[in-house]
Amino acid sequence: MRRSEIRDHLLDTALRLFNQHGYHATGIDLIIAEAGVAKTTLYRHFESKEDLILSALERRDEEDRNAMRAFVEQHASDPAERLLTTFDFLEASVHDKQFRGCIFVSAAGEHKDTVNPVFRAAVMHKRLTIAYFEELAHAARFAEPKRIATEINLLHEGAMAVAQMTRIAEPVRQARRMAGQLLAAEERSSSARGGDESQRTRAS
Repeated sequence: MRRSEIRDHLLDTALRLFNQHGYHATGIDLIIAEAGVAKTTLYRHFESKEDLILSALERRDEEDRNAMRAFVEQHASDPAERLLTTFDFLEASVHDKQFRGCIFVSAAGEHKDTVNPVFRAAVMHKRLTIAYFEELAHAARFAEPKRIATEINLLHEGAMAVAQMTRIAEPVRQARRMAGQLLAAEERSSSARGGDESQRTRAS
């Protein structure tokens, strides 16, 4: 394998093991055994286990966010509907046989110090995900896109946590219904504000 292929293979192996066993419980020896490489090979690509974890999280962050965006754009065109379609993407993730909850939440849970680089990488993933929800809320012309994005994210996180415990997708479908009610209420509120503004304009 080429150098880049070896690095990718190590990241794939590490991500699978971190997901299965956790970060602290997955040692370097297990990773190299599963990857079928020498320890010196691993350390040529990653300076330390923390460096490997950070690289793995960076890769998963990019893959997950790109996959969600591609899924949403493929399945919906209306911006508000795209917010709801993010739950369809989450449901598909829950159906994956490898699903064991959020790998970023697990990373933050095992690296609890808020200045720890692993904790900060997990937080950054969540911030970037919320930023995507806010982008969709802006496109849908909601009055408070930042708040909408935060509430959609809370529904995502709650649904994922319950799905992790139950290993069923119904919590995600329930969260989608709740999100639909939230967005419908926002649309009614926006329409009411628009009507009030029109009346004030005519009165003046």
